[in-house]
Amino acid sequence: MPPFNYRHLYYFWVAAKEGGIARAAERLDMAVQTVSTQVRELERSLGFALFRPAGRGMALTPAGAAALRLAEQIFLLGEQLPAAVREAAVGQGVRLNVGISDSLDKLVVRHLLQPASQTPDLRLMCHEGEFDDLLGELALHRLDVVLADRPAPANPNLKVYSHPLGRTSLAWYAPAVLLGGVEPEFPACLGQLPLLLPTIHSAVRPHLDDWLVRQGIQARVAGEFEDSALLATFGESGFGAFPAPEWSSDELTRVRGLVLLGRCPEVEEHFYAISTHRKVEHPVVQLLLAASLSRDDGAAGARGTEPGRLPSA
Repeated sequence: MPPFNYRHLYYFWVAAKEGGIARAAERLDMAVQTVSTQVRELERSLGFALFRPAGRGMALTPAGAAALRLAEQIFLLGEQLPAAVREAAVGQGVRLNVGISDSLDKLVVRHLLQPASQTPDLRLMCHEGEFDDLLGELALHRLDVVLADRPAPANPNLKVYSHPLGRTSLAWYAPAVLLGGVEPEFPACLGQLPLLLPTIHSAVRPHLDDWLVRQGIQARVAGEFEDSALLATFGESGFGAFPAPEWSSDELTRVRGLVLLGRCPEVEEHFYAISTHRKVEHPVVQLLLAASLSRDDGAAGARGTEPGRLPSA
């Protein structure tokens, strides 16, 4: 049994969230003295002060801030308990809450999550957002896994683990309407076209910039995009040529009618599943990791698709 009372912890949590004992008492519809006593009992059981005077109010001590972080997780899990029990009781299957970094190509996300379709009665909940925000949600157990184009940074205060999911090289695409009068040689043709690129926040952007320099291409950047889907949409609309993972090649060329200008196998994009456990416990995430063991570098995704011939000047 823990050396503290969870009811005392709850009163502390409300007081910390509300910014003081008096406000907590008002929210809980209790006497100020009652809430104060409960918080003092928690401090006594833990052996450290959780609040300190700050002007006319109170502020958290370092110990109190640490207690609040853990209390957030405890009570969030408590909020999830009724739904989890209800789903298990009525046989609603498995729920997977996935955080998707906004820099990830959405066709790649579909490729990475494809093995999950083997799970009967799966309820897939996808949440797109910025990488750091998603890691925070993962640490609070609001997500089961985060898919990203980079591993989680080393942070002693953030207990998360990065598991490789695969990698694919990049290729360049453009709509045919943009290619009239452009010389056919790749990659030299990129110097004659407006280019659309991911922003510097993308893990692959520095490698793309370096590749363009090494090819002697003076890039005419017409747009930079945080969101990969928006980048591809502008590319399809004729705003410029753009890079995309080779796993997306069939979709972009055969379905969307874009021209594959050429490949740059020297530039690879890597993908990771980030979880709160070194040994993944969620059965669907285990499937995703198992599938990653049989992936190659993405050549299978682009098999049978050859670079298109650009129109003559």
